[in-house]
Amino acid sequence: MSNRRDFIKKTTLGTLAVSSFFGHSGLAATENKTEGIEKKQKKPVVISTWNHGLPANEETWKQLKAGKPALDALEAGMKIPEADPKVRSVGYGGYPDRDGKVTLDACIMDHNSNCGSVCFLQGIMHPISVAKRVLQNTPHVMLAGQGALQFALSEGFKEENLLTPESEKDWKKWLEDSKYKPVINIENHDTISMLMLDQDGNLTGGCTTSGAAWKMHGRVGDSPIIGAGLFLDNEVGAAAATGLGEAVIRTAGSAMVVELMRQGKSPFDACKEITERIYNKHKNHKDMEYLQVGFIALNKDGEHAGYSLRSGFNYAVSDDEKGHRMEDAKFKMPWK
Repeated sequence: MSNRRDFIKKTTLGTLAVSSFFGHSGLAATENKTEGIEKKQKKPVVISTWNHGLPANEETWKQLKAGKPALDALEAGMKIPEADPKVRSVGYGGYPDRDGKVTLDACIMDHNSNCGSVCFLQGIMHPISVAKRVLQNTPHVMLAGQGALQFALSEGFKEENLLTPESEKDWKKWLEDSKYKPVINIENHDTISMLMLDQDGNLTGGCTTSGAAWKMHGRVGDSPIIGAGLFLDNEVGAAAATGLGEAVIRTAGSAMVVELMRQGKSPFDACKEITERIYNKHKNHKDMEYLQVGFIALNKDGEHAGYSLRSGFNYAVSDDEKGHRMEDAKFKMPWK
């Protein structure tokens, strides 16, 4: 009987010793790695649309490295083009609508899927900041028009004239023919959309724009619409759009890009597939003559990409590996 107990005791101790050995050996570590693909997360990463995204990225990067919260860092970066009168499609200096009014749209979204948005906002230079206050200080996602302005004023924002002499001059020249035809990246201008993977591995995103030049008074594009101009899921990735907002809204573009990444597609393949979907739905559409759409995407591993329907779309990238730079997005077709 004692021999049997001694045998069981020795066998158990031997098994524990073998388990301990393999649990700490290089062989066991190799086996664990082969069970699934392990990727090293690259962070932080900031990407944003167009040339005016570069100074925005630089400020956001500076804020991140100083330890600022992600929402504050993103807001600080996007305020740069909003306040720049040379950026004719965002904030102060943006092209007006056909009535000569500068109307602004913006949204912001954090890693907990909290959202804030304003649309058809007039007289406030920094709609991205108002959108952030909507996220933080209201039970709502979106405020519009006069209600958005009232809220902004109640939060201490200053009302001011956003129509610069240069934009007014261009508007009056446009009135001579009054033809509406978007020229989205012929002049390299449009929405600024920004996506960020911070030091903690969390995603944040935002969009801000003065919308299409010479639009009808009251028109709202995709930029303030969560799921169209911007969407993120902190388990998966983030995406944002640029270009003709109507086409992006019709396909819930950014949400679809994120959903494809959830299904395992890379940021590039996800952007490309939704751009192709938009093309197929619009190839016989009245908008096709001037249609341009583009997407940027960033996944949880820090992988990023951009893709557009037509040539000319570029985006800014910031990371520790290569610093701040512009990258040209691949595209389906050139401008004719």
